[in-house]
Formats: sequence, structure tokens, C-alpha cells
Amino acid sequence: MKLVDRLACRHGREASAALVRHLHDFVREVEPTYEEWERSVKFLTDVGAKCTPSRQEVVLLSDTLGVSMLIDAINHRVPEGASETTVLGPFFVANAPEPPLGSNISGGLPGEPLFVDVSIRDAAGRPLPDAIVDVWHSDKDGYYDVQSYDEGGGVNLRARFRSDAEGRVWFWSIVPSFYPVPTDGPVGDMLRAQGRHPFRPAHVHFMIAAPGFATLVTHIFIDGDPYLDSDAVFGVKDSLVRKLERREAGATPDESVLDHPFAIMTYVFRLAPSLKPR
Repeated sequence: MKLVDRLACRHGREASAALVRHLHDFVREVEPTYEEWERSVKFLTDVGAKCTPSRQEVVLLSDTLGVSMLIDAINHRVPEGASETTVLGPFFVANAPEPPLGSNISGGLPGEPLFVDVSIRDAAGRPLPDAIVDVWHSDKDGYYDVQSYDEGGGVNLRARFRSDAEGRVWFWSIVPSFYPVPTDGPVGDMLRAQGRHPFRPAHVHFMIAAPGFATLVTHIFIDGDPYLDSDAVFGVKDSLVRKLERREAGATPDESVLDHPFAIMTYVFRLAPSLKPR
């Protein structure tokens, strides 16, 4: 057996031993009855049964218990100056449309116009041209396009851009809204039993990749959202919260003119260098 395989097996045994040790400690502390144990087994069975190709209830359970964010924190100890990460979420779609910079990705959906203007840099502040920037977010009612695919909905509020020579990406969309995680399954039952709400604060997702740098998966949260301090999946970090600039009708940052008010979101992303293999 190769050394790497032996190390993997050893790590697996250590992880299994730790899992059993902590699980047994939990059971000793809580002292569940047989009926409570049976309900627990049914809950986990129901979580698995709720999973489909388009619905991952196990990941949702991990998210709402804070495990996903803990895994993210353990695996993304970013250096000073680099942007913080957060969870990918269930609504990312690979191979999004690749419109030119400055495009409107709203698909004509109603909502407050939003101009997004971000810069991609390294941790020292140097611009990163030709970075691949995936963006996606909800509509004004909190729904993502993938949630309407079965009803014939199209792709909107998501795109893939490449940063320009100055590391800049800009586009038009609409201001997203807060929204609930799915509550029609066992995880929803758990949240209700815990007395917790299911809402995530309004945000725009970004996934940014550039050669020689660790891919950044993060959100920009909108300041003032009522759920910033109680995100159902514990994803909010102070450095990722930004206040939208509201402007009246008139000239826009991309030198066009709107006859109605609009909002502006700006941010500077700083990528961490790729980690060297151990």
C-alpha cells in the first residue's frame, strides 16, 4: 500500500474513533429514551429520503446546524489582507452565460436596478486581470432562477465575467431580497422545533478564480437587512457586509442615463495565493 493510502486509512480510523467518542459522550449527556432515539433515526431517514438530484437536504441540515460554515472556516484560513469566504450555497450553476462586461443580467425581471462594480486584486492590492468571476443572486422576492426551471423559467440573475486589464468587473442587475431556506422537509421541522426562523439575509454570490490563487467563494451581504444577525446558515461575516449607495434618476457610473432611481454595490476582492500541496 502506498504511503498516501496508509496515511488516508490512518486518518480515517482517527476520524471514526473521534466520531464514536463524541457521539457516545453526547448520548451519555442527553440520555435519550427509546422513543427519542427512534424519532432521531426517523429524522435522519427522512432527511435522506428528501434528497433528489435538485434538492440536497443533507447539505441543508449541515448548513442550518452551522457545520458547513465551520468546515469553510477550517479550510479557508486566509492570510491577512485576503477576502473572507463563506458557503457556496445550493443555487450555483456551472457554465453560466458569459455576457460582456456592463451587461444587464436581470433578464427583464422587475426590481430596483442595481449596478455592481467590483475589483479583483491580490492580497497586496495588485489588480488581477482576466480573473473568472461567477455571480448569482435571488430576485426581489427571494427566488433563484433554478427554482423556476420546472415551470419553464430561464436563466437570469447569474453570469460569468472576466475582469478587465485593471481587474474590474461591472454589470447591471436588480437588488436581491432575503429569502427562506426550504422548510417543507425534515430540516424545516427541525427549525420550527428549535424556534428558529429559516431566513437568509439578502446577498450576491461571487466565485472568483485566477491562476496562482485560491478560488474565492463568498457573498456580499446588503447592510440593513433584518436577518444579518440571525442568518439561518450562519454565513454572515462583518467584512462582507456593504451598504448600497442609492441614487436618483440621472447619470450612471457606466455613463448611461436612467429615468428612475437605482442602487450601486461596490467591493474590492483580494485573493489569497494558492496553497502549496503538502
